Amino acid sequence: METSLFVLGIVIFLALAFDFINGFHDTANAIATSVSTRALKPRVAIIMAASMNFLGAIMFTGVAKTIGGSIADPAMLDNGIQVIIATLLAAIIWNLVTWWFGIPSSSSHALIGALAGGVLVGAGSDQVNWGGFIGIVKVLIFSPLIAFAIGYIFMTLLKWIFANKSPHSVNKGFRSMQIVTAALQSFTHGTNDAQKAMGIMTFALVTSGRLDTFEVPLWVKLSAATAMALGTSVGGWKIIKTMGTKIFKIEPINGFAADMTGASVILTATVLHMPVSTTHAITSALLGVGSAKRVSEVKWSLAGRIIITWFITIPISGLLAGLIFMILF
Repeated sequence: METSLFVLGIVIFLALAFDFINGFHDTANAIATSVSTRALKPRVAIIMAASMNFLGAIMFTGVAKTIGGSIADPAMLDNGIQVIIATLLAAIIWNLVTWWFGIPSSSSHALIGALAGGVLVGAGSDQVNWGGFIGIVKVLIFSPLIAFAIGYIFMTLLKWIFANKSPHSVNKGFRSMQIVTAALQSFTHGTNDAQKAMGIMTFALVTSGRLDTFEVPLWVKLSAATAMALGTSVGGWKIIKTMGTKIFKIEPINGFAADMTGASVILTATVLHMPVSTTHAITSALLGVGSAKRVSEVKWSLAGRIIITWFITIPISGLLAGLIFMILF
């Protein structure tokens, strides 16, 4: 079904707005540890993160195809554009709410939950690919558990290797290495998160009749990468404060371990075309590293509030999308 360029333009604008918000919402995940340990000055960290996010975003498209085709078939939805508008509005609202309160929630959960809720209300349960949806949710659930375990093991090994070294010299060395790991983590964030907006934009192009097959056009990749990089340049200071100072007192060796763990989990998922929550991966890695350092130092009450937010994001985003669809259409 053909859709007017004006309506399609609204969808593209909302998708890029989501990507922009995702950039400053999730920037903290990539640079919080390096800023908190003073490995990087905040302004330098943000510029580096924006550049690496852009580079990562333009290099992969597999996750975009998973997002755009696993939850519903865009070619089969008569009102797919309306569903996408409701989806994006719901995801944007939830991201802004959690950003305002400084909670590192998942943009991925928000988008996936909203898309499922929008399709369910707007097109019916038979149009939701429940197998694909559950498959994505399984990855979203298991990836933070894997990140926690790897972070714990990695930090334990580092403690054993550097047990007899001077803490000052160890932290001095790892503070320099954090520059590299922060750049790597920003790159991997771009490889996975920017593709979610690409997937939604391509979904809209297919359902509107502008594309025959689900192939991400170059202009979609460039615009999504640019929006995320611009959002990253704004920074998310409230979440940086939560991630970098409130979970446990981070030293450079801890920041290095958490960054390497988060980046490895995210990049592996990207190569496998799996959408994961960068927030979940990085926060779980940080919790694993903190537990290996000393379990009593981790502020588990805050960690518990973060984890509750993770679990409620998908259903709340789905309900929001369904409600928005009913109000607007």
